[in-house]
Amino acid sequence: MRKKWIVGNWKMHKTPAEAKAYFEVLPVFLQKNMKARVLIAVPFPILLPAFQMANHLGIEIGAQNMHEMPSGAFTGEVSCEMIQDCGGSFVLLGHSERRQLFQESDASVHRKLKRALSCGLQPIVCIGETQEERNLGLTQRVLLRQIEEGFGDISSEEASKVILAYEPVWAIGTGSSATPDMAQEVHSMCRQMLKSRWGDLTASQIPILYGGSVKPENVRDLMQEEDVDGVLVGGASLDAESFAKIIYY
Repeated sequence: MRKKWIVGNWKMHKTPAEAKAYFEVLPVFLQKNMKARVLIAVPFPILLPAFQMANHLGIEIGAQNMHEMPSGAFTGEVSCEMIQDCGGSFVLLGHSERRQLFQESDASVHRKLKRALSCGLQPIVCIGETQEERNLGLTQRVLLRQIEEGFGDISSEEASKVILAYEPVWAIGTGSSATPDMAQEVHSMCRQMLKSRWGDLTASQIPILYGGSVKPENVRDLMQEEDVDGVLVGGASLDAESFAKIIYY
């Protein structure tokens, strides 16, 4: 039985003061027992304060990106070690906005994945097709390429430590979410791809999250699908009450 995951992604939102206000009000909406493991990916400047404020709530903090090298002349970049030293336990890799706006490739995702695994940071690898690719019937081909090239030559043991997040680009920030049936169909497809590469046991251990306009109104139906092991939440994670409703779907 795979764990359930609720992962918030604040993107480029919230100052340290706004994050403080968020974590001060969030406990009002929290109950004793969370139904899933809860994580929030925050902007780099608030990694440490967010960790300090969220740790006692049982919420893990992580980063939205990282560099593939441990250190060096890479102005504006952040290393795995820096994230960990600020209390971060995980990192998002290959988010569609990184791929589309900053031209990140499957090859760069793979290098970052290798680095995250080597330093013990939990990687969440994001994949997904655009509306045009979906209209052309290329969803399976695109996702297979992203999995094969993004995971690359990692071993089955390493693969079992990765979280996969399917986030259709056409559903991110648009208000148009995949239906539960649509999400299950693609998640099942991804599970089969993982099985073909690493076998049944490893594939069964890899959580597959759905991301794309997740909100309190649709999270329960999504989470009931067999191969939907959690959700990656964007805008709805920015409001404490909304995010709490998702946590207790």
